[in-house]
Amino acid sequence: MDLEDAGATVKDLIRDRDAKFPPLFDEILAQAGIQVVLSGIRMPRMNSVMERWVRTCRHAVLDRTMIWNQRHLLHALREYETHYNYTRAHQAMQQAAPLRAVPTPITDPQRIADLNIRRHDRLGGIIHEYQHAA
Repeated sequence: MDLEDAGATVKDLIRDRDAKFPPLFDEILAQAGIQVVLSGIRMPRMNSVMERWVRTCRHAVLDRTMIWNQRHLLHALREYETHYNYTRAHQAMQQAAPLRAVPTPITDPQRIADLNIRRHDRLGGIIHEYQHAA
């Protein structure tokens, strides 16, 4: 697909240092006005972390949403970013979120029996967030 025909402009391309990209590849992109940004040296997880985030975002939001325009796409991505960083439980972080500490466990049997959970929907109900009611 020709990006210019689609009305899109590309300024940067982030890629790893794999030998499958010959120097001619970078030269062609430079002639098109695209700056190539290489991933860090000896950082094998750098690409995998972003690939995982993109896969998670696509599965949770983008594959379930009809995106109408760029503004709608940016709104959906911002909503998912907020959900991912503040609310979504991450197993590798003992059910905490990157920007939220691990919640204190409920040990009182009375509180466990009378849990009052509230659901907050994001993006029209595509993402559900659950919290204890105060």
